[in-house]
Amino acid sequence: MDTGPTHAVRSAGILMHITSLPGPFGIGDIGPAALEFARKLQRSGQRYWQLLPLTPPGAGLTSPYSAMSAMAGNPMLISPELLVEDGLLSQADLREVTLPSTARVDFDKARDIKIKLLELAYHNYCNRSEKLFRKEYQAFCEQHAYWLDDFTSFKALSLWHKHEPWIKWRKQYRDREQPIPRSINAIKEKQQWCQFIFNRQWMVLKAHCNQLGIQLFGDLPFYVAYDAADVWANRDIFRLDEKGRMLGVAGVPPDYFNENGQLWNMPVYNWKALRLQRYKWWINRLRRNLEWYDLLRLDHFRAFSAYWEVPAGADTAKNGTWKPGPAASLMKAVQKAFPAMPFVAEDLGQIDEPVLQLRDQFRLPGMKVLQFAFGEDMPVSTHIPHNYTDNFVVYTGTHDNNTTRGWYSHDSSPEDHERLAKYTGLKVVEEASPDVLGRMAFASVARTAILPMQDVLRLDASARMNIPAVAAGNWAWRMLPDQFSEGCISRLKKWTIIYNRTDKDDNKKL
Repeated sequence: MDTGPTHAVRSAGILMHITSLPGPFGIGDIGPAALEFARKLQRSGQRYWQLLPLTPPGAGLTSPYSAMSAMAGNPMLISPELLVEDGLLSQADLREVTLPSTARVDFDKARDIKIKLLELAYHNYCNRSEKLFRKEYQAFCEQHAYWLDDFTSFKALSLWHKHEPWIKWRKQYRDREQPIPRSINAIKEKQQWCQFIFNRQWMVLKAHCNQLGIQLFGDLPFYVAYDAADVWANRDIFRLDEKGRMLGVAGVPPDYFNENGQLWNMPVYNWKALRLQRYKWWINRLRRNLEWYDLLRLDHFRAFSAYWEVPAGADTAKNGTWKPGPAASLMKAVQKAFPAMPFVAEDLGQIDEPVLQLRDQFRLPGMKVLQFAFGEDMPVSTHIPHNYTDNFVVYTGTHDNNTTRGWYSHDSSPEDHERLAKYTGLKVVEEASPDVLGRMAFASVARTAILPMQDVLRLDASARMNIPAVAAGNWAWRMLPDQFSEGCISRLKKWTIIYNRTDKDDNKKL
């Protein structure tokens, strides 16, 4: 993220997760389609590709925000086509499992395909007389030992216990009194290899993007799932009792949109223990993510200032209490470890003055969302462009919002439409709403403008990525092959030039 004086370079980018890429295996991955998407971003003048978390969802889950590890990569994103290039699979292996590319991820079929292909690729790797990239593999394992051993042990034990949560495992493994059984060492080693392959493929994509002038913009969830390697291996830094049961869980309090609040059932942190270890786990987590990304969004930033803790076992989030977060104490440790502070604060939701002061103390860019701008308070709204300063990232909507067409048709009122028309001086209709808000984002003084890919493609509510607090049906939207057309690229490029969000060498007459 550009920081510095007000004349710093303005920029733009696209929000789209890896799983939303087209491809023949039921789910987007980090193979040829990702490389091609990066080239199209470069041609359209974009400088950022924003992604959702790359960490692996827990057993039976699809949300990238409910991960079984804060530091591992999701093996479902490994590209079989790149494994063919490495000689670990054949084209015939791929033909047997190819699926038509559709507008929805088929998580079950994709999981079956990827597990089968990874098993075969690992078998081929183990049976080669001369191992591929052996030194690279050994270096990866040594460099990442601080999380890799815990995660692969956890994953192997989870499979051995048939995906039972770690709190229900045999005591000697639940409480880490014994090393994992020798009989499942092979599972652990395979999981370790999968992490190496994921990292290897990802770093190729990152290098490709950076060479094109594209920065990867990642997302760091504030909490981790209860059934996660990090909780199992670091019980002291979470609010758990002596048997590992949660004492307090995370959520947000009731508000205008949800009378019961949101109950996330993730463990809250033991900030006293983290402070005593000088926030080592948090620093390691950030360092690991910054290997993948050039810039990182700190999700639920308000919890660094104060967080909502609900007693474990509660049915709703109503009876929680606000507890003080680590605030400047953690941020100073982060700044010491990462002087450039390549972070963006997700400062949305119930925000008070201490949250804003913490954000501004460390000069972190905040976020603006145009779909929030046209309520009754429009003239004084913090999301309306005339109230912005430059140190922000502006969106039409985020992954938690409807598409802009969906917002216009389902989530906004006739009064909102009237205020939008008065603000723009245009008679806005649903079909035009993504372009109207997209231009407004690009025209604003916010230093970076990010558009969800669905809005670039002018898609309706059926392309929505996530509905918060709704468990089923999320995270499945996919872009179809060739949907990111020459017309889309040309339109983005023109906006980027018109609104001075491109490199000066590209800033020429239209």
